[in-house]
Amino acid sequence: MNGLILAEASTAVQLNGMQLGISVVASIVVLILLVTVAKLHPFVSLLVSALVVGVGSGYGPVATVDSFSTSFGSTMASVGILVGLGAMLGRVLMDTGAADSIVDTLLSKTSTRMIPWTMALIGALIGLPMFFEVGLVVLVPVIILISRRSKLPLMRVAIPTLAGLSVMHACMPPQPGPLAALSCFKNGSVGVTMMFGLPIAVITAALVGPLFSKFAAQWVPVGAPDNFDANNADNAGNQGRTAAKPPFGLSVLCILVPAILMLANAIFEIAAPDQADSKAPYAQVLAFFGKPAIALATAVLFAMIVLGRATHMSWKSVNDSLKAALPPIAGILLIVGAGGGYKGVLVDTGIGDVIGKFVESSSISIFLLAWIIAAFVRVATGSATVAIITTAGILGPVVDQMGVTAPAIALLVIAIGAGSVFLSHVNDAGFWLIKEYFGLEVGETFKTWTVLECLLSVVVLALVMICSIFVPLV
Repeated sequence: MNGLILAEASTAVQLNGMQLGISVVASIVVLILLVTVAKLHPFVSLLVSALVVGVGSGYGPVATVDSFSTSFGSTMASVGILVGLGAMLGRVLMDTGAADSIVDTLLSKTSTRMIPWTMALIGALIGLPMFFEVGLVVLVPVIILISRRSKLPLMRVAIPTLAGLSVMHACMPPQPGPLAALSCFKNGSVGVTMMFGLPIAVITAALVGPLFSKFAAQWVPVGAPDNFDANNADNAGNQGRTAAKPPFGLSVLCILVPAILMLANAIFEIAAPDQADSKAPYAQVLAFFGKPAIALATAVLFAMIVLGRATHMSWKSVNDSLKAALPPIAGILLIVGAGGGYKGVLVDTGIGDVIGKFVESSSISIFLLAWIIAAFVRVATGSATVAIITTAGILGPVVDQMGVTAPAIALLVIAIGAGSVFLSHVNDAGFWLIKEYFGLEVGETFKTWTVLECLLSVVVLALVMICSIFVPLV
């Protein structure tokens, strides 16, 4: 009798697990169809997909809505603040001319032969605090002018710059994708993620960008587009620039302030974990300024004061930059929040148990699994943000149950980011931005931009897999 009861219970568990698995797969399919076919905004698409999981798993519609709302709020409380502050910092750097100062100084000290490597460095520096689209708009005039003045093929200049921008967008906080992914894991640390992400991103940009640009220039031997007038380029590059540009060192320092503060605290926690938990004043100070929100807020205030004084901009003008930074990111914030709501529904329905058993019973690496899921959603939807949020939401419950360490979570977030930029094609807005800005044909964009994104994605994954050998998973 007892054996019969146990058998029935086991069968019920299996059926429940099957129902959960089917509901998750169905929600991903619905998400992809809504974003790609119906062209519905990702925020609404994620809400509908969360309802599919909740109702399909038997969790219930009312409970699903409550779960989604609660997790949406907690995600916005953590990630929303960081995305907003990051956008403000980027806008201040752009409007005060700090970004231009970095570009002009680096280019003035480099030879023609070294321009591809210099442009990769510029792309990485600008891509650290600025969103990809903003950094692209800032650097397109520079890319065009450098190509003309140096007589280098356009791709020799553009590809390394795009490599630096894109890899930072995928791997490094305070970019919204990595931040959103980190919010899905209990033990995630922004500082530790930056500590791993920065060298991985820099190595990838330095290797892939300049080297692939040689092949890209042969495959697509084009110069600066004729429809991009040099005078217009100068004017576009000077938007927001004041009469006096800030010094190069000061401009770079403003970019690095949040990284320095968060990395200092992360290193302290790893090197001296016992002291990091103490009430000692120095430990408290490091912990306070190492908090991502405080580190970014400190960087924003620091940049406003020192760059405003260096460029003789009024406080009102600098403050206007903060206001202008927020409207463009409203859509991003809603998508990130909806991703958190989707993840919350997945957790509450118990899908983490099902996926966790699959991960434990399979021989596939969790880093590779994360990359595959993110790449699949990316190719299907064309959205890196949706790919990151969906993947992190699916794996978040599993990782929390397994007790994965903070360094391993950092590598997992980077792997998810790598998958989220794989194979950019016609359903990706970035694909069309690159095509139009550089006057390329669709086929030429595939041979340059699309191949570049695939190479960046695979190289970052390879570096993550190498690092994972030396990092304990649990």
